[in-house]
Amino acid sequence: MTADLLSWTVDSGLLRLSGELERETLLPLWQQRDQLMQQAEVIDVSSLDRVDSAGLALLVHLRQIALQNGKTPHFTGIPDKLRSLITLYNLQEIIADNR
Repeated sequence: MTADLLSWTVDSGLLRLSGELERETLLPLWQQRDQLMQQAEVIDVSSLDRVDSAGLALLVHLRQIALQNGKTPHFTGIPDKLRSLITLYNLQEIIADNR
């Protein structure tokens, strides 16, 4: 699925996000979040070029949906810029990189 500058795929329990996860680009992903998180347990963010605070909030929400579905979600490939944003918002325990 593609939304302007954001795209994603789900395969074998892995949700791979790429592009820009920002307020202006996240609506199509938001609209499909429940369906996607029924299929995914790992969220790969290594191909994200940009993430703003709205995108970070969506990542937290995706994790919560997975937890509600009885899954143990985790993130992989957190780039340094996103890691800095996670630290700024003190979300290290919520969005941890399980390499």
